[in-house]
Amino acid sequence: MADSSFPLLTLTAAVPAVGAIATAAVPAAKRELAKRLALGVSLVTLVLAAVIAVRYDPNGDRFQLTESRSWIADFGVRYELGVDGIAVVLVALTALLIPFVILAGWHDADPTGKQSSRWRPTQGFFALILAVEAMVIVSFLATDIFLFYIFFEAMLIPMYFLIGGFGDKAHEHGEEEAARQRSYAAVKFLLYNLAGGLIMLAAVIGLFVVTNDQLGAGTFSLQEILQARADGDLEISTNTERLLFLGFFFAFAVKAPLWPLHTWLPNAMGESTAPVAVLITAVVDKVGTFAMLRFCLGLFPEASDWATPVVLVLALVSILYGALLAIGQRDIKRLIAYASISHFGFIVLGIFAMTSQGHAGATLYMVNHGISTAALMLVAGFLISRRGSRLIADYGGVQKVAPVLAGTFLIGGLATLSLPGLAPFVSEFLVLVGTFSRYPAIGIIATVGIVLAAIYVLVLYQRTMTGPVAEKVAKLPDLRAREMLVVAPLIALLIGLGVYPKPLTEIVNPAVEHTMSDVQKSDPEPDVNPVEAAHE
Repeated sequence: MADSSFPLLTLTAAVPAVGAIATAAVPAAKRELAKRLALGVSLVTLVLAAVIAVRYDPNGDRFQLTESRSWIADFGVRYELGVDGIAVVLVALTALLIPFVILAGWHDADPTGKQSSRWRPTQGFFALILAVEAMVIVSFLATDIFLFYIFFEAMLIPMYFLIGGFGDKAHEHGEEEAARQRSYAAVKFLLYNLAGGLIMLAAVIGLFVVTNDQLGAGTFSLQEILQARADGDLEISTNTERLLFLGFFFAFAVKAPLWPLHTWLPNAMGESTAPVAVLITAVVDKVGTFAMLRFCLGLFPEASDWATPVVLVLALVSILYGALLAIGQRDIKRLIAYASISHFGFIVLGIFAMTSQGHAGATLYMVNHGISTAALMLVAGFLISRRGSRLIADYGGVQKVAPVLAGTFLIGGLATLSLPGLAPFVSEFLVLVGTFSRYPAIGIIATVGIVLAAIYVLVLYQRTMTGPVAEKVAKLPDLRAREMLVVAPLIALLIGLGVYPKPLTEIVNPAVEHTMSDVQKSDPEPDVNPVEAAHE
């Protein structure tokens, strides 16, 4: 394993981390400087992520641009980073979305009323966003399991303060109740994810003990463990492997979130500002599904195969349950949250279908869901900030007074229901094809989620954007220049990747082959030869 001559991966994670500290240190009176600094840092990070994507060779080694340094030598912990094709596209997604999150939340943390000049909510808000970005990027890059665990858990701290301290001001029961609900959502988010993390910690320690017993020296290095398993030097007993798998999977299922461990998400997204809601579901939650691919399938192939029937059922329940609850929502943001639960069900379905199409589709789904949810949630946030209400019933006829806002909302919604020609369609199609080829019954049932998605998206659009103009909607302004700067690139990406997804598939497919090799699976052969069938 060769080290990179230049620590590009470290630099990519360090820039937002240092930027967070610098943003937090900006004097209280210079709020605009803090915003511009945070935006500049996020753009530099985006450039570095683009450099990673350019330098990555899809046909090269599995892990590239690697960095490895001794850290806690007595416990076998190393500072070890590397990227495969799956990590490349998710780092790019993270770096891409953060500038839009910052622009969309430009005024979300501005102080109001007679507040002390020493109060620094703006600096804190943008510093916390950059801190989350840094921690998520390290999570995607870490090939040392203990290093991954540290940042997997550490990102909970800034997210807790973003949810609890900078919540949505549009609340039907007033500011006092809004503050109580924000606190409840933040604590629930923290407790659920901490519980998952503690169980994972026990599994991480257990894995170290196993490697210490069999290899003579304990290690947390993913690459060393994978190589030892491939060489036959590391053989984990069936029961031990299954217990370790469950410890890892539980933490990732909470983060994902997968039914029935999902209940923190609607509260967290509903009480957050729209940019923070995007940060939760489009960025942070992707760490959970990414880790299923990298760690659950890579480290515990037999246990992953053993758990597949149950996980597929849970994914199927998530798809249908999330979609059904989305249909019944009165709150715009909670509707999008339940829709995301349904979409994460599709991602998990693709991962545990154990086919190359399913894995490629799941990876693309993570990217495309991030873009489509960001577009829909941010436009919804712009709408809510104008009207001051999250309730669907308080809207109507918006397309007549704000046609650009309504149009972008429609495109975001159509992407959410995976309309052909928009990016999510490709990923959802691959997931369903990959699932159907190995588990036809589950693939057929999962398609019901597509129908339900059409219902909740179109009903939402009809009730908010069409019909008579509601009295308090009549004077709503259309999207402003800053808001268009946020939405337009996301819409362009949804259309561009829907028409031409090849730039992503070329990076993802070779990485998927490695994952399929880890679990010792090959794609099912067709039951009927199409050439022979044509002659009959």
